[in-house]
Amino acid sequence: MVVGAISSRTELAVIGAGPGGYVAALRAADAGLDVTLIDRAELGGTCLNVGCIPSKALIEIAQLRHNALTACDRGLTAQVGVDAVAISNHLSAVSRRLRGGIAALLQDAGVTVVAGTASFARYDRLSIADNNNVQHLEFDNAIIATGSRPMMLDAFPLDERTVSSTGALALSVVPHTMSVIGGGYIGVELGTAWAKLGAIVTIVEAAASILPHVSPSLRQPVERRLNDLGITVLTGVMADHPTDQGLVLDTGHELAAEIIVVAVGRRPNSDEASIETLGLTIDEGGHILVDAQMRAKQGIFAIGDLTPGPALAHKASAQAETAVNAILGGSHTFTPAAIPEVIFSDPEILSVGVSLDDVSAHGLTRHRFPHVASARAHTIDKTAGATYVIADDQGTVVGVHAVGPHVSELAGEAALAIEMAATVEDLAGTIHPHPTMSESVAEASWLATGHPLHVRR
Repeated sequence: MVVGAISSRTELAVIGAGPGGYVAALRAADAGLDVTLIDRAELGGTCLNVGCIPSKALIEIAQLRHNALTACDRGLTAQVGVDAVAISNHLSAVSRRLRGGIAALLQDAGVTVVAGTASFARYDRLSIADNNNVQHLEFDNAIIATGSRPMMLDAFPLDERTVSSTGALALSVVPHTMSVIGGGYIGVELGTAWAKLGAIVTIVEAAASILPHVSPSLRQPVERRLNDLGITVLTGVMADHPTDQGLVLDTGHELAAEIIVVAVGRRPNSDEASIETLGLTIDEGGHILVDAQMRAKQGIFAIGDLTPGPALAHKASAQAETAVNAILGGSHTFTPAAIPEVIFSDPEILSVGVSLDDVSAHGLTRHRFPHVASARAHTIDKTAGATYVIADDQGTVVGVHAVGPHVSELAGEAALAIEMAATVEDLAGTIHPHPTMSESVAEASWLATGHPLHVRR
């Protein structure tokens, strides 16, 4: 191994080039700091390369095929072949294009990008290993944004048949049968996509229901849709071990599965980069504890999946802004009124703010607009689900939830309404374009004001 004898120096070292790390690097460079961004893999991190971006591209392709094959009653008939290799190549191309855009932005901003695995040698010095070469980097401040990785099961080691969520995005053929271990959002999204591409899918979930942390009002339309798609959902059972033909459950029942997808959650990468040398406080879940400015200790910041809270790309990006502001001497804190959460199931699920399940306990009111009364939902031929607006006794919007087609696109408006302490009158009085799913927010708000329009009083 060749070790560099002389250290270089930077004002800010950012470890991890995902949606937290690269945003931090860009913001800091825009503010005039000398920034070095280090990552052992591709720019964009898990989200861009093997997570949210390729998975959503897969979902769109699967939906195209499904739409074509199920539009007979709307006047269309079609035969659609599936080339899994071409699909995989398309997913890679989408990620590659976005990666190129990030690289150009970093270059324009003057960020130094270093490929390699960073480790803390001490609180102000990093060792960066790349193949047989090691270089050293001293810094004034560091932002740790190393993200998370899929949790695996000891009984199900990865091989040609057993894959993680990453492997499920790179299959070269559509399997005849697929078992998905884990009924959280990742398992539901991937299982639904591959079912629409032609696989016979079974989802195995240890909890009493799939999407166990989602309100029943939002979860149940998805459960009905999975049944309509022919996806078998087994709850309250656990996968015990694989066999040559599939897997065995703890009940002794055996499932046929050409491919087994392990999607049981993610764990923070706080056990990497020699983070333990810094003496940071890490909770039982492996999360680094930080203050409201994302500071783990003087000069050291942690953001994204490493910190408590939902493991979401947009949370990481927002925390990056807070950490950079703190480094620049600002007083901003990460105290959002709400963090939007979206599940790209069928139908999609949107949750922002106070949960539907907490309405009664907090003396709030919820107002439901069913999508069967939505003109846009009828044009899409997907009328299942509803949009809910939750308000306090002053009419202030404290939660917005929806399950239905394209409701993920309502998340921005919902989050803005809560952040701005908008009232139901504000939403009801805002002109929404027709015909769109965004009208469902206004319709639920009209209900809240006592003046419903497209539903009976």
